[in-house]
Amino acid sequence: MIGCRSRCHSWCMRMATFANIPRMLLSIAEETLTEFLSKATGTAVEWVQMPGMKPGPDSIGIIAISHGCTGVAARACGLVGLEPTRVAEILKDRPSWFRDCRAMDVLNVLPTANGGTIELLYMQLYAPTTLAPARDFWLLRYTSVLEDGSLVICERSLKNTQNGPSMPSVQHFVRAEMLPSGYLIRPCEGGGSIIHIVDHMDLEPWSVPEVLRPLYESSTVLAQKTTMAALRQLRQIAQEVSQSNLTNWGRRPAALRALSQRLSRGFNEALNGFTDEGWSVMGNDGMDDVTILVNSSPEKLMGLNLSFSNGFSAVSNAVLCAKASMLLQNVPPAILLRFLREHRSEWADNNIDAYSAAAIKVGPCSLLGSRVGSYGGQVILPLAHTIEHEEFLEVIKLEGMGHSPEDAIMPRDMFLLQLCSGMDENAIGTCAELIFAPIDASFADDAPLLPSGFRIIPLDSAKEASSPNRTLDLASALETGPAGNKSSTDYSANSGCMRSVMTIAFEFAFESHMQEHVASMARQYVRSIISSVQRVALALSPSHLGSHAGLRSPLGTPEAQTLARWICQSYRCYLGVELLKSSSEGSETILKTLWHHSDAIMCCSLKALPVFTFANQAGLDMLETTLVALQDITLEKIFDDHGRKTLCSEFPQIMQQGFACLQGGICLSSMGRPVSYERAVAWKVLNEEETPHCICFMFINWSFV
Repeated sequence: MIGCRSRCHSWCMRMATFANIPRMLLSIAEETLTEFLSKATGTAVEWVQMPGMKPGPDSIGIIAISHGCTGVAARACGLVGLEPTRVAEILKDRPSWFRDCRAMDVLNVLPTANGGTIELLYMQLYAPTTLAPARDFWLLRYTSVLEDGSLVICERSLKNTQNGPSMPSVQHFVRAEMLPSGYLIRPCEGGGSIIHIVDHMDLEPWSVPEVLRPLYESSTVLAQKTTMAALRQLRQIAQEVSQSNLTNWGRRPAALRALSQRLSRGFNEALNGFTDEGWSVMGNDGMDDVTILVNSSPEKLMGLNLSFSNGFSAVSNAVLCAKASMLLQNVPPAILLRFLREHRSEWADNNIDAYSAAAIKVGPCSLLGSRVGSYGGQVILPLAHTIEHEEFLEVIKLEGMGHSPEDAIMPRDMFLLQLCSGMDENAIGTCAELIFAPIDASFADDAPLLPSGFRIIPLDSAKEASSPNRTLDLASALETGPAGNKSSTDYSANSGCMRSVMTIAFEFAFESHMQEHVASMARQYVRSIISSVQRVALALSPSHLGSHAGLRSPLGTPEAQTLARWICQSYRCYLGVELLKSSSEGSETILKTLWHHSDAIMCCSLKALPVFTFANQAGLDMLETTLVALQDITLEKIFDDHGRKTLCSEFPQIMQQGFACLQGGICLSSMGRPVSYERAVAWKVLNEEETPHCICFMFINWSFV
């Protein structure tokens, strides 16, 4: 647990020891238990099914949200493969699974006659954006066992009106209220537990700008951020217990979870910039769009663990954070996040990447710009993901990044540890995050981390009905420019108005005498990122795709239409049947029909190391990628050993005979997920001169394993 720094803690502990208080607290505890159970298993709150939740055995659980009650409330019920006492231990340690929880202090513990406990808690929650203050809670938590053997943990806020101990307000925090909430944990025969969760809060929406109030008035947001997060943590730990101890890179799952937690916590710390952690605000440069914070406290630098193995001492003695928030219109957070993740070169400055790495890596840090290099591209190396695939931990390898003059001869690669979440567009109310930090190639578990990144929070509760691969529209808009005048409405239909708030925070270690220089650099860098994001958001916006002649989708490009015609003609030539059922010969219609074909169709180049050049919507879904990022995937990468051997044996036949039918098997998506397919067909695609242009694959009846 991280201790809260408020001076009133010792005062609260003294208050809790007064002789008459335990009797009052027991009365409040029993009342809290009754109200919680009426919500968990009764009808004290009108519950409705949460929109967008998939039913069936693979779902995370049964999720409901409140309708018409005070504040916001969410309820969940699920089965987890852990014993009740273990479930209780995990859930009571809220900072370990609730990423928004800054601290939770247990100020006093009072035993009850029935063998339960009453705890007095003080809890602080991070603000999710720079535009709102953080929240804190003064709580009573009651743990007891029911007559049927069920374990109950229930909580509520303590208020002056209850005649219990009170806590004065704390600077920089808005006191929020938790209404009776908690966990009902029932043991299952044969092991495991059935868990009922209720979260019910009044988050004081009056204290934030009106545009942000949907975040504090939405039960869906509460369900996604808090209620479902608890279930996911339990399911993840249960899976880790039941499976092998080791995962990718030989690291234990718990260690990887700890790394993702460090990234998330470090980003939240920088974003909030609390004074009791050593942060202070620098004066601005006449504009207030970017806020600069500086932290030179010894605790912050010790947390970085700045020590090197080559004899150099750490030179950086302070940390600077540049942060800003912006409102985005009509751009799905998941789509924008996917683009930022897959196309770092569109917004990042490799000189600043090099500086950031040098500042906390081996060797002294020099002036910005004196030791910089360039990188040829990025490679995403998966480390781990949660079982619902809503969060990925990965290493980004920026190839050929140099840090010193000698690197011009043999440039070094740079590595970023990266946390990516919220890429599922269908998850209503989900916050999308991309948080990263430079690390050394040795990648020690206690590596120094200075997290930076993006958080995109949807403000509208309406479901975003959009294609999960709309970044392909951006590819057309950015790469083809104003050459075409066709636009597609396929992706703008049913899109509605979507609003979201993006918060950006970047951290830099530096030498104290360079403060003004680094601050100026950081301001300009964040402003350039904001400009890039606005350009990307404009290209992704369905309204612009439909109304601006200069922005067109790949379905409108003559090159794509020609390729579609070649694919169908070659299939008919070699296999003697039509690929598409449509009888129309129009190139645009052929491409549109091919694009929406139910089987995964994809083309790869005729090179020594074939890479993918085109895929229809099903193909992109199968590979879990976008049309822009498709060319980073090699044909060899998607097959397992058996598939590669089969492909090698069949490839001569494809080139000589023109086609080959492949037996069903397993391949891998770009995220490393196994995909099964019933069978596959490969054929040679000929151009107008009847010379080979590419190889086309069609995977029939594919599905994720």
